[in-house]
Amino acid sequence: MRRAECWARHSSAGVFEPRFDQAGRGTEANSESVNQRGSCRRNASGPCTSTTPERRASAGHDVELEWRQADAEAQPFADGEFDTVLSCVGIMFAPHHQAAADEMLRVCRPGGTIGLLNWTPEGFIGQMFATMKPYASLPPPGTQPPPLWGRPEYVRALFGDQVTDVTADRRTVQIDRFTTPEAFRDYFKSNYGPTVAAYRAIANDPDRVTALDHDLATLAHRHTHDTGTTSMAWEYLLLTARKTEG
Repeated sequence: MRRAECWARHSSAGVFEPRFDQAGRGTEANSESVNQRGSCRRNASGPCTSTTPERRASAGHDVELEWRQADAEAQPFADGEFDTVLSCVGIMFAPHHQAAADEMLRVCRPGGTIGLLNWTPEGFIGQMFATMKPYASLPPPGTQPPPLWGRPEYVRALFGDQVTDVTADRRTVQIDRFTTPEAFRDYFKSNYGPTVAAYRAIANDPDRVTALDHDLATLAHRHTHDTGTTSMAWEYLLLTARKTEG
């Protein structure tokens, strides 16, 4: 049984609660990656309960996941401690992008692998953020928009000359769990942190709540209209890089 360590950060930007992962992400794809590459934290601490999706996803891959909660911009790990550093829709929500990128690089060993999966600005989630922006509270000073991490040139600039062998590929994940555009809106309205925060900001203005209800349902309808179904293709950027040996 190989052991991987995952860690979580509660963002200072508001209600966002993304998970940031070192040497093991709670998805089947990343658990498989950890299993194949053997890039796991050997002496981890902090339990990951058996009911979490991350623990269930790792069950068939000979990987034991354990959690540590920490700050994405000040990680409690030694320089070069990990063979592989992964983030699946996580690091993009750190408020200060350069600081978060620098920490990913610091804890990755020379020659190690960095892998990122982030929503793109042009894709569905990026467009959802643009839709919510007029309704949301102003972010704290210095906070940067999460979808910027979905632009290859932006991520390359964050990592600079500290990485080589960069590959960037735009892909889509098919989402078909919602029966109607309104069902999508209502689910995100109640469960997705950024959307919850947007509605919270306008809770005392019924007209604006109604307007945001309409705009989010329209966005989902626009992305399902061409297929005639409620299935949507959400675009993301898959970027990998190798930390320089120097």
